[in-house]
Amino acid sequence: MNERNASQRPNMTYQLMDATKTTFTDSHFQAVLDKGTLDAILTDTEAGTLETATKLLTEIGRVLQCGGRYICVSLAQAHVLEKLVTQFSQGGWMVRIHQVSESSSKQSGSQFPLPVFVFVMTKVKEMPGFPLVLEMMPDDEGGKSVRCGSTNELMDMVKERQRYALIRNRLNQNQGSPEVSLDLCDGVSGRTRYTFHVVDSPTIRPSHSNHFAIFIIPQGRETEWLFGSETGRRQLAGSVGFRRLLVVALHRDQQYDSMEAIQSELSAKVLELAPPGLPDNQQVPFLSAGGDIGVRTVQYRGRSEMSGEYVVEDVRGDGTSYFRRLIFLSNQNVVQSEARLLPSNTQSGQKKKRKDKKKQQKANDNLDPKTTHVMDKSYLCCEHHKAMISGLSLLHNPGVASGNTEYLLMIKKPQNCDLVINRNTINSVINLSFISNIT
Repeated sequence: MNERNASQRPNMTYQLMDATKTTFTDSHFQAVLDKGTLDAILTDTEAGTLETATKLLTEIGRVLQCGGRYICVSLAQAHVLEKLVTQFSQGGWMVRIHQVSESSSKQSGSQFPLPVFVFVMTKVKEMPGFPLVLEMMPDDEGGKSVRCGSTNELMDMVKERQRYALIRNRLNQNQGSPEVSLDLCDGVSGRTRYTFHVVDSPTIRPSHSNHFAIFIIPQGRETEWLFGSETGRRQLAGSVGFRRLLVVALHRDQQYDSMEAIQSELSAKVLELAPPGLPDNQQVPFLSAGGDIGVRTVQYRGRSEMSGEYVVEDVRGDGTSYFRRLIFLSNQNVVQSEARLLPSNTQSGQKKKRKDKKKQQKANDNLDPKTTHVMDKSYLCCEHHKAMISGLSLLHNPGVASGNTEYLLMIKKPQNCDLVINRNTINSVINLSFISNIT
């Protein structure tokens, strides 16, 4: 090898020696590049194997100058990942991890299912009390690195990327697989920002323009059956006519400026979930219901001993109607209670005759979420609510006779808070008792 490279690379030398015990002097190099050596040595977790790996990494630390870097290319199997991160962090080294970008080729058969990582360990002087530098580097240029508070947090981030790569590989290999759901988190806060539902429709005949599309669920409508259930999303995918539909749900506590801003933010990430065979430079359409990102206004937050944290929020439903909903955050896909909202100037319209309902609906269509509004007492969101209200008619002239009091027992499931009865109206004639601690 020395003779072969003598003319073109005269300063490059090839030497044969034991990597765990080299003959180089201390602090001889500014960088050490390991392209698979550690992976080849650390094949298992046997005591002898771990001892050899420890000697290799210790020797690398010896020959590196302060400020020098050990650059290790690895598949980051669990035991290799733990060995690398643990040994160097204990020595006070800076640990930064990069994921190698994939080839632009769309041929799934040539793609290796596991991602490749590059570990960059920087040797620094140990300073007691100085916080460790443990960082996961961004996928794209211009992104921000994520500073981790512990080695376990850093290793978990690597494992998450490995699981994501396996999911992508499974989607590419089997387009008829069950629905897959993924959470995309904010790079700064770590909170979930988007939820992706990958829905394949293998029965749809492929054409040049129906390979892939993204559907953005407007805020506040993620609990609707069409968007909030797997069966509903399959129906949605079949109706829009794409082989793969990526249904995207927006999350509360996140700021979304516009549909265009969401498209710009997601354009690169969603292509990672595109089906194999997507033509190059194919324009991927973004679809939605209503043409905008919807409306969600949080009115109150609280916590109950039985159900945990909950939120009361105003949302816009199908069309231009607005609703106030109670959501338990432990089960965010279920609306616990719902009331329709009307502008405050239409409150008197509830007392008018049926012929005035068209005017009331027109006022509701123009509802501004910032306007003062009241609840529509004539609206019942569930069929069983109608049965409950109808049952009150079975009472024998309630409240007609002075001093008479009727008693009503309401039994409800813990996860279903029925708030359809206006206590201010009927409490004077009916004593309400609730039982809610049943399963």
